[in-house]
Amino acid sequence: MSTEDVNPRYRDLDAWPPGEILEALLERQFAALAAVRPALPALEAAALAAARRLSAGGALAYAGAGTAGRLAVLDGAELPPTFGWPEERLRLFLAGGEGAMTRAVEAAEDDVEAGRRAGASLGEGDVLVAVSASGRTPYTLALAAAARERGALTVGIANNPGAPLLGAVAHPVLLDTGPEVVAGSTRLAAGTAQKVALNLFSTLAMVRLGRVYGNRMVAVRPTNQKLRRRARALVAEIAGVDEDRAEEALRVAGGEVPLAVLLARGLGLEAARKRLAEAGGNLREALA
Repeated sequence: MSTEDVNPRYRDLDAWPPGEILEALLERQFAALAAVRPALPALEAAALAAARRLSAGGALAYAGAGTAGRLAVLDGAELPPTFGWPEERLRLFLAGGEGAMTRAVEAAEDDVEAGRRAGASLGEGDVLVAVSASGRTPYTLALAAAARERGALTVGIANNPGAPLLGAVAHPVLLDTGPEVVAGSTRLAAGTAQKVALNLFSTLAMVRLGRVYGNRMVAVRPTNQKLRRRARALVAEIAGVDEDRAEEALRVAGGEVPLAVLLARGLGLEAARKRLAEAGGNLREALA
């Protein structure tokens, strides 16, 4: 596996001056970013397929072990506050459970049965994003296989060409980051590429699902002062009203920006809800 190879260029790394070590690490981070570009067509296909599946009401699931699993779970955890993604439609599977987010549970990645159980909880309406640097993690492979058997749409992200995970999913995404500066430490370049790819995938999917208007997060949940100010400004800007009217519309809409925009435009509450529902929650379509 290329992610486990020892790059002879860095063989005497511990004897280098600190500045040169940092330069080497940064150089590999740039290479990790470059490794995402060839994967853009695969990420586009995966995100569009996911959006189509999720538009019918399915759940979005993320899975992995170790660093890859933590990055996957992090991407999923950001979706409700950023895009208003319903928490009941979000599934996060990390080998070793929640405790593995903050401490290493290395043996958990070999737990095939746990992976199978998790994957079997998904169904035809759901989407799974499985991440593994090696593409060989037993937990992640078993989970992806079980999910696919149950009819879920499967996306796999791995950093090694020919990895089993890439052959086990409907939408394989290869991030060929090669050997790490510190051999085998996939929290470095491989992890950076995974984080970027996950950002791209989920953001494109959420845009296609109508959770962005223009380049604004219109499905954001106004749960603190900053977000309440942002929501008020959004409604005022999109609806073309002053902030007092925007504030009142948000109050009636229970903080839902798209609904508040329609209310501020003059629709009644039930009519606004109906129009938004008919548009699948897509504000641009509802306004049209």
